[in-house]
Amino acid sequence: MRKFSLILVLAAFSAVLLVGNSLRAAGPAADVISMKNAAYATHAKPVVEFSHKKHAVDYGAKCGDCHHDDKGQPLADLKDGDPVQSCIACHKLPGEVPKEEKKALKSLPPDQKKAKELAYHAEALHMNCKDCHQEHNKAKSLKKGAPGFAPTACNDCHAKAK
Repeated sequence: MRKFSLILVLAAFSAVLLVGNSLRAAGPAADVISMKNAAYATHAKPVVEFSHKKHAVDYGAKCGDCHHDDKGQPLADLKDGDPVQSCIACHKLPGEVPKEEKKALKSLPPDQKKAKELAYHAEALHMNCKDCHQEHNKAKSLKKGAPGFAPTACNDCHAKAK
């Protein structure tokens, strides 16, 4: 019985740690958020330093523009300071879809292809950011280099340190 109790306590403690690690601390969001993630042993490209302040304050992005539920629906009621899950909590596979698998995905219907891609953390982040940036540029008829153009190329966000 004592061994069972110890196992139960350890299991509960582990669950608390896992849930705690998947939530970002409550409190105002940092002005700049490093997208470095412990799920990656190394990062193939420079880590993105995401300016939360620019997006939320300067550009007027709402929380639900980036943060969503498990069905991809915007978290419209979210406000600065609310705890949010880290993307990797749901998009559990680090990196992008491996090249061999990406070839096989081409034969799937678009919704199935997207679901498989979204299992990968980097794919989900890229879709979230790039899709929004492309929509912004298209809505405002902006071309690369124009004032207000939202970056869509890898090196625009994964900038090398100066």
